[in-house]
Amino acid sequence: MTQAVQQRRFRILKLVQQHGYATSEDLARELNVTVQTVRRDVNTMAAQGLLARHHGGASSLSPSENISYSDRQILNLREKEAIGRNAAQAIPNGASLFINIGTTTEAFAQSLRTHKALRVITNNIHVATLLAPAPECSLIITGGHVRLRDGGIVGPTAAAMIEQYRADFGVIGISGIDEDGTLLDFDADEINAAQAILRNARTVFLLADHTKFRRRPMARVGHITQVNAFYTDQPPPANIRALLKEHDVKLHIA
Repeated sequence: MTQAVQQRRFRILKLVQQHGYATSEDLARELNVTVQTVRRDVNTMAAQGLLARHHGGASSLSPSENISYSDRQILNLREKEAIGRNAAQAIPNGASLFINIGTTTEAFAQSLRTHKALRVITNNIHVATLLAPAPECSLIITGGHVRLRDGGIVGPTAAAMIEQYRADFGVIGISGIDEDGTLLDFDADEINAAQAILRNARTVFLLADHTKFRRRPMARVGHITQVNAFYTDQPPPANIRALLKEHDVKLHIA
């Protein structure tokens, strides 16, 4: 193996570890090589046990921690913005909403800024800041421990406060979706708040881009059949589409 190949594969590994998942096209663009070259490298590295190969890309083997907030802000940004705009179109003026932690839900909040008279309960400081300019918007921020790294408010106080309300919509993001439709997260502190939203929203929207099907956090939040609508950027796997259809969960592809 030449030094150039070795350096390229090292960069592939670092990119995949940094983002959790990367498409072959993104890797090829980043490394200025062909997609075919990336696929050959990924096949070899997967055989060596360095990463996991997927159709269309590669992921790190066993992510135990979430990607840093700054990286998540820019990862698949256009896709998240499209998902957020699509979901925001379904929210009427005057609606009440729960919105949880996540960069996709923040993109959703950004698209709500022209809505009027919204009533929002959130455990995400960034969501509250984004919605502050919205006309006649009423904002309630839960109590709890503030995670300075991403603006999330977590802990039992946050979940208990959500339990005190009933909202028209609950809008949640997620860190991973397993092959059987289980919704997963990296941080156990976030789970109670997300589960409280699932229990107390009349209609639940799940917002997640296609890379969430490649990630395997360990903590269980719930199941995709518990939501009313799933907003994403690419068609999900066939078994997930079948689950959505069977349980009358509306699929929206941005």
